[in-house]
Amino acid sequence: MNRDAVRDRGAKLMNLAHRVVLTVSGNRVLAKPFGMPVVELHTVGRKSGLPRSCYLTAPMHDSERVILVASKGGDDRNPDWYRNLQANPDAELVIDGARRVVHARTATVDERAELWPQIVAAYRGYGQYQTRTQREIPVVICELRS
Repeated sequence: MNRDAVRDRGAKLMNLAHRVVLTVSGNRVLAKPFGMPVVELHTVGRKSGLPRSCYLTAPMHDSERVILVASKGGDDRNPDWYRNLQANPDAELVIDGARRVVHARTATVDERAELWPQIVAAYRGYGQYQTRTQREIPVVICELRS
């Protein structure tokens, strides 16, 4: 098994463990790692067309949008959830117990320049992830729909 496959499997196991802890604790334990709320992102697989979900942190959110960071821990590859959103930008997020329909898009250069310092202020780890990779880590703006 190659290094990327091992990393991907580890990330999936960590996501599963997070799901179990949240479920068993009634969404009390690990609901705000590093001070950021956990969101459950529901997408459609870009290849399979099947429903996919994963847990992510949202360094910023308000009544109109949720900001996600496609860091994949500083990996040189974009995360699958991000590639799914590129192919199918209409998705759903569960945040603070409410399931919301969103339209996701990658932040423009100017938007990213404005958001990135705020993202790193919310969690320094994102800045460290950026130093690990040659790619510019995408910032995803999920616009909440009514």
